[in-house]
Amino acid sequence: MKKLIAALTLMLAFSINANAQDKTTSSYYDLGKKQAAELTAFLGLDETQNENFARLFEQKFTVLDNNNITQEGKEEFSRVVEAKIRGSLEDKLIQRLEKNPELFKRLIH
Repeated sequence: MKKLIAALTLMLAFSINANAQDKTTSSYYDLGKKQAAELTAFLGLDETQNENFARLFEQKFTVLDNNNITQEGKEEFSRVVEAKIRGSLEDKLIQRLEKNPELFKRLIH
């Protein structure tokens, strides 16, 4: 009986831990999706671009939240995100985005 209770307790502990990890991943996805929606609303992007930016921003949150990366690494990754944004948008949309420095900074950091 003690072994059965111990086995059930371990199984419950592992399932709770697995669910906690899933919530962290989905929260990065939700944050990325929210920023992509904000960018889409500001620039009038299509659905495909919105989904692409949601994945980019999800990756951004995942990398920047990693404690194993140095500050220099995080700054470099922010430059990469900025380059991907600039490479994905037309020049007139970039100019429009640069006119809102608060939004632009929030998207790359």
